[in-house]
Amino acid sequence: AQLVESGGGLVQPGGSLRLSCAASGIIFSRNHVGWYRQAPGGQRELVATISSGGGTNYPDSMKGRFTISRDNAQNTVYLQMHSLKPEDTAVYYCNAIPWVSWGQGTQVTVSS
Repeated sequence: AQLVESGGGLVQPGGSLRLSCAASGIIFSRNHVGWYRQAPGGQRELVATISSGGGTNYPDSMKGRFTISRDNAQNTVYLQMHSLKPEDTAVYYCNAIPWVSWGQGTQVTVSS
């Protein structure tokens, strides 16, 4: 499987970004999929999941700010992020659950 994340960038606090994760070699609609992030010097943490049935789940700190969604025709999973904070700065990755090969991630930097 190959995962390609995109959509990151530099955004001011309070801003929004939409990340995309395109997959080949794996069908997202048949798998649980998660978005993860890893800040400099930190561990990789889970920020959102979407089940094969379309159910979503978020840690409390992301609820109301992050939304995970899936386009089955494009075999792509998205992460819409609003009200971004400097502490959201990290490299964001997607992966199936259980994991397959990790992509390169996409850098999100929240700074004024």
